[in-house]
Amino acid sequence: MAEMFSVNEENFQKEVLESKQPVIVDFTAVWCGPCKMLDPVVEQLGKELDGIIRIAKLDVDNNPNLAMQYQVMGVPTLMLFKNGQPVERVTGYQPKDRLMKKFNHHLS
Repeated sequence: MAEMFSVNEENFQKEVLESKQPVIVDFTAVWCGPCKMLDPVVEQLGKELDGIIRIAKLDVDNNPNLAMQYQVMGVPTLMLFKNGQPVERVTGYQPKDRLMKKFNHHLS
């Protein structure tokens, strides 16, 4: 399974922007119901894309500057970073097949 790890304002540059592999950042919050619904979907993505991507969780309440920098207005928001750049964004709960369609063409 793709490694799931937490990022914050201290390690975001190194873990996401400088990552050799594409990284899906899950902008989330502990109080967010749809975020909890999305968690198992994100875990399944991690299993299916193991070795291709890394998955990072970012708590928007603890990291407001990153949420503002990437204009995250609602959670959950999944953002795919490739070569340090955000290349795809999905906001709100989405089923796994829809997420795979959005992210897959950036991963081949």
